[in-house]
Amino acid sequence: MRHAPVESLRAVPWRHDLPASLVVFLVALPLCVGVAVASGVPAELGLVTGIVGGLVVGALPGSSLQVSGPAAGLTVLVYEAVQQYGAAALGMLVLLTGLLQLAMGALRLGRWFRAMSASVVHGMLAGIGLTLLFGQLYALADRRAPGTGTEKIAGVPALLRDAVTGVANPAAVALGTGTLLVLVAWKYLPPRLARAVPAPLAAVGLAAAVTAAADLPVARVRVAALVDVVQLPDRAALGALAGTAGVGTILAFTLIASAETLFSAAAVDRMHHGPRTHYDRELTAQGVGNTLCGLLGALPMTAVIVRSAANVQAGARTKASRVLHGCWLLLFTALLPGALGLVPLTALAAVLVHAGAKLVPVRRTVALCRDHRGEAAVLAVTAVSVITTDLFEGVLIGVGLAVVKSAWQTSHLQIGVEELPPAADGPGEPSLRVRLSGNATFLRLPRLLDALERLPADRPVELDWSGLRHLDHACTVALTTWAVQHRARSSAPLAVEPPLPTVV
Repeated sequence: MRHAPVESLRAVPWRHDLPASLVVFLVALPLCVGVAVASGVPAELGLVTGIVGGLVVGALPGSSLQVSGPAAGLTVLVYEAVQQYGAAALGMLVLLTGLLQLAMGALRLGRWFRAMSASVVHGMLAGIGLTLLFGQLYALADRRAPGTGTEKIAGVPALLRDAVTGVANPAAVALGTGTLLVLVAWKYLPPRLARAVPAPLAAVGLAAAVTAAADLPVARVRVAALVDVVQLPDRAALGALAGTAGVGTILAFTLIASAETLFSAAAVDRMHHGPRTHYDRELTAQGVGNTLCGLLGALPMTAVIVRSAANVQAGARTKASRVLHGCWLLLFTALLPGALGLVPLTALAAVLVHAGAKLVPVRRTVALCRDHRGEAAVLAVTAVSVITTDLFEGVLIGVGLAVVKSAWQTSHLQIGVEELPPAADGPGEPSLRVRLSGNATFLRLPRLLDALERLPADRPVELDWSGLRHLDHACTVALTTWAVQHRARSSAPLAVEPPLPTVV
């Protein structure tokens, strides 16, 4: 037992995990700062969350290769919460989110997140991405964004007009546009160069260098020591969150953070051949991380697919790479905090515009429109709902629509009516056979009754419902009632096979 730590250290493939940790650090640094600034809180709080995600959550069991930190997917919700409750209440929101995740992990609810409709998830991400994209366009032009998603989209034409005519800050517009072009074009560079330096770091580094060299009149990141921004939750914040809106915000934090984490885990598992994610343990680990972030007054965390993908693609083999990336974040902010003060806000806005655009599943939407139009409708409605209402209500609308769609599809009922040839010694009128197959539920009741009531009263009828996989109580009552009424008004016989169950 005394030698177990040494053996575990020796088991770490350092030649793979050490370089991978540096790549993840270079990707995480600008994203931590950019997400914090876009959320309306000091940049240091994003770094605190990234450090906790590396040093604490990175060491816990659950998933071995996905990396946690502040996520662009929660930016809109965090910003709205800060505007409504104040920055002092953010820690309490995140703390209660973490405690709720711990309870969910203890109740083994993590696996149930795998049952959510993929179209709802992609619609949620599309709504988040579009809201983030349109909101950060204003920051890219050094303008203040409107409050709601619809107002942000409606104001884009005027924003573009101001950017083209020079009414908006020309230096900010040019620098932000240049940063965005670097991000888009980086993947077209030679693979060796593109892999050596992550696109966000290269774009932000170039923007900072140009800003410093030309002394451009653009807003820059304001940086302080980490201990100066850490703020413990207080009772006043708990009182502000006691209402229905506060509880809804906490539930939204919990739902989105947990779903994004566990969906990210499923995606990361498909990218490597190592140990699979234990969903309940991963949910517990996220709960520990968010509880600690809440105590420090920092941003909420999730597993972030961008950093996780970078970690896998860089060749990481164990969780050591994500723990080390937290060490590099801590050392950088402790030893070189002034370097962040050189970063222009418009460059970070460009990074988030690019990140928001990547959240919109264009290819999946096109494929769904071609092959599964119902799923495409669920995706679109969820995305529009997230933009026009808020994240929590939008996801609930999407889930409700997905449930209705699934219920409608699973209640598919086939009704076939055919004429049978008359017997040689029987009457001349052929009898009718009605075959029912599929699922007879109340959703299909109007169509079923319409078909039965159109049957002529003067001809023999055979009702065969043996092909039904499911017959609910409403349809049982309807069929029994119809059979009684048909026999009462018809002189022709009616045969029902198999016999209908007794209605209670």
